[in-house]
Amino acid sequence: MENSDPLLQVKDLHTYFYTDDGVVKAVDGVDFEVFPGEILGLVGESGCGKSVTSFSIMRLVGVPGKIVSGEILFEGQDLLKMPEAEMVKMRGNRLSMIFQQPQTSLNPVFTAGDQVSEVLEIHQNMPHEKAWERAVELLRLVGIPDPAKKASAFPHEMSGGQAQRVMIAMGLALNPRLLIADEPTTALDVTIQAQILDLMLDLRKKTGASIILITHDLGVISDMADRVAVMYAGQIVEQCKVDVLFEKPYHPYSQGLIGSIPVLGRVADRLEVIPGNVPNLIDLPAGCRFAPRCRLREKYNLDICSQQKPSLEEIQPGHLVRCWLYQSTTGHQAPIKIS
Repeated sequence: MENSDPLLQVKDLHTYFYTDDGVVKAVDGVDFEVFPGEILGLVGESGCGKSVTSFSIMRLVGVPGKIVSGEILFEGQDLLKMPEAEMVKMRGNRLSMIFQQPQTSLNPVFTAGDQVSEVLEIHQNMPHEKAWERAVELLRLVGIPDPAKKASAFPHEMSGGQAQRVMIAMGLALNPRLLIADEPTTALDVTIQAQILDLMLDLRKKTGASIILITHDLGVISDMADRVAVMYAGQIVEQCKVDVLFEKPYHPYSQGLIGSIPVLGRVADRLEVIPGNVPNLIDLPAGCRFAPRCRLREKYNLDICSQQKPSLEEIQPGHLVRCWLYQSTTGHQAPIKIS
């Protein structure tokens, strides 16, 4: 996949929120690519900027938020320079998104069938009757039992798993090239989670769509993603193939995340804990944002970590890391060499 041209390129994206307390740098210099047909996992703690990144791609950031700078190239076009009328046509058509909470994202006064068929009526000028038939087909495709009956049901008459499937049906109605799934299995029980994830894999296989899968669940990432980007405090700190991350994470934050996962059969007195707290996005550290919590910075006595910001650098083919442990600059020699 990496040998083909990227479907999506996010370059130096900055999205800030202007509040009474100060400027919240929710997304602060994010770079990544998504290739045709691949699933890119975007992982990190709550509040790290994952969802704001997805809303920025869809150009759905509302006041007091603002996309300050950067480029979002989709099929070679910069979405940030696109007139709003064109962007409206793009959403749901070439680009689509599944939101976190289906019960609150769906309109409570319209039936499931109406909400799926509306996408087809707006973007393809499809007659209502034909759009309704297609909506029922889509509900069947996403595994909703008795879809003809459920098409006439309102969101409050559906389970969480069924409502999420309706959201997926809406997202896939026009066969988008890129689907953004923002915590698609939040608040669903384990069995339904597995069904939804299997459904997304199956739909990727059938339609060839690329997927950005946003989650804090590393187990989901290991099962679903081809590549993974780890976010911390508004920035990507590591990006690589998913099996590489679990086998050999390089960034101290990634190492902490992997080390905190309980492993069946492994006996440990306690799980690894990352010390300290996530920095305030209004008052960020001067250097590396993870430096105040980093044990390796202390081990190698690295003053530069609290003074200069590291950049996201390729330390092995396809493996990018933002860390002074592996980067050298004037007056600083990287203490760890990657062969």
